[in-house]
Amino acid sequence: MRHGNIILGLILLFAWNNGNAQWNEKQLESLKWREIGPYRGGRSAAVAGIPQDRETYYFGSTGGGVWKTPDGGNSWINVSDGFFGGSIGAVAVSSWDPNVIYVGTGEKTVRGNVSHGDGVWKSTDAGRSWEHSGLEDSRHISRIRIHPKNPDLVYAAVMGHLFGPNEQRGVFRSSDGGKSWQRILHVNEQAGAVDLAMDPTNPRILYATTWRVLRTPYSLESGGEGSGIWKSTDGGDSWESMAGNEGMPEPPLGIAGITVSPSNPDNLYAIIEASEGGVFRSSDAGKTWKRVNQERKLRQRAWYYSRINADPQDESVVYVLNVRFHKSKDGGKTFETLSTPHGDNHDLWIDPDDPDRMIQSNDGGANVSYDGGDNWSVQSNQPTAQMYRVSTDNAFPYRLLGGQQDNSAVRIRSRSAYGPAIGERDWEPTAGGESGHIVADPENPDIVYGGSYGGFLVRMDHRTGDRRIINVWPDNPMGWGAADLKYRFNWNFPLLFSPHEAKTLYAAGNVLFKTNDEGQTWQTISGDLTRNIKDKQQSSGGPITKDNTSVEYYGTIFAIAESLQEPGVIWAGSDDGLLHITRDGGESWKAVTPRGLPNEIQINSIEAHPFEPGG
Repeated sequence: MRHGNIILGLILLFAWNNGNAQWNEKQLESLKWREIGPYRGGRSAAVAGIPQDRETYYFGSTGGGVWKTPDGGNSWINVSDGFFGGSIGAVAVSSWDPNVIYVGTGEKTVRGNVSHGDGVWKSTDAGRSWEHSGLEDSRHISRIRIHPKNPDLVYAAVMGHLFGPNEQRGVFRSSDGGKSWQRILHVNEQAGAVDLAMDPTNPRILYATTWRVLRTPYSLESGGEGSGIWKSTDGGDSWESMAGNEGMPEPPLGIAGITVSPSNPDNLYAIIEASEGGVFRSSDAGKTWKRVNQERKLRQRAWYYSRINADPQDESVVYVLNVRFHKSKDGGKTFETLSTPHGDNHDLWIDPDDPDRMIQSNDGGANVSYDGGDNWSVQSNQPTAQMYRVSTDNAFPYRLLGGQQDNSAVRIRSRSAYGPAIGERDWEPTAGGESGHIVADPENPDIVYGGSYGGFLVRMDHRTGDRRIINVWPDNPMGWGAADLKYRFNWNFPLLFSPHEAKTLYAAGNVLFKTNDEGQTWQTISGDLTRNIKDKQQSSGGPITKDNTSVEYYGTIFAIAESLQEPGVIWAGSDDGLLHITRDGGESWKAVTPRGLPNEIQINSIEAHPFEPGG
């Protein structure tokens, strides 16, 4: 993806320099970035608290680094900016010395738009400063555990590379505060460690889960050889597999989460992806197991969730994080659902001395509770939203429009209508969904067109509130592989208004469509502009759980642009590495894929030169 963007960018830069020899970059020096919203959080899969400090908490976001609150979630400050950032998979604070914090980078929630990290970062002054602490090639670190009385003795669950094999994966241990690391559990080059639990009464006893997971641009595989559950009784020097113990599900296994009850360390819970998976309980420290619950609500889309937490004071209480936040008071036999500010729940920390005090995270950010989840702090104070695309309209002052991952599409004023600063009243929901391109009618900015996954497309009139579905092809592809569909629409399929004909709107699947009547009818103006590799359009998921939400739909047009100088000159780039051009509005197309472009690379964006025809 990066190589494709670089090559296309160099082509456009070459054209720009040829036509604008007098361009001076200093003309841009007065421009400054400003944060304008939306004022709501994005996905977080890592949280931590401090037993002896009831007000201070941390969370790691999937695109915005590490955040800290000194006041129980009433406000948050970023503490990683200037040192590192990006996607965070694990945050751990030493209970012995809360100044010591370890952060593992690279998210555990391995979506199709996943981003990796660069290893471990450490702070010894409660987040004021940081230093890199190794495991550079780990890519994804999903758990860090610190010895309760020695902040220099730390363990990391390393998932490793997501798109292929590598050596730096498994469970790693550092005895010198992160200066050096020793791999102490390694299964194979395709399975890494995803969860890690420490017996709070005996830190020599460790439990780990390993997971074989593989992503490609067109598929997700969760489970298989290397996935399992492990135990060490000597601080990680040796490990014993528990996957074949009495009561465990038959292989293949997938992702698993594991937890120890502090009030009775022989009491373990695990949530396991398997054909006969679910919540499992052991009363003898893992020698034997019993499945206590198999409800789908606890184990759906296992690769995205599969976290489980034992209550620190009552061995019969256990929490499972999934789409909803679930709590059991009878050892996992039955679960009630607790409300959270947002769905898709990923991590939980509970105060060992006060089980009603907790911090929990989900696709909307992080939230703190002091009453066992009856009430939570807000997520509207965390500027960590992940926006897929951004566009502007022709209003004055202009608005910015975009879709937020696992939230709604929004439009935001570039200048407040209510005061000196942009606030919540300056943004509002608009057409489309979380994953789509959002574009406004160039002649009437109150009419907005928004896409979402599955080829879903909506026209919204903000003056009247009217919303109309104008899907190019009236089909719901959810659950199907791409090869079974008449048209293939990417999770993030392009929309574009013609700069020459204000009523012409383009939408792209594997072919290019256009409408001149606000979506009431659509015309096909190209053939298939992708490689159309059927082997890469099959049902995604397995070997245990299928997962077809269109994230993995492949062989689609991913970027389009029309010349600003020449009507009918349109470029289309595919997610499998082809670039085409038409010079007659779609009557004929020519392949113009740049030489040297990596095979099947995603062409993520195309920008036409603002002044040069053909550039």
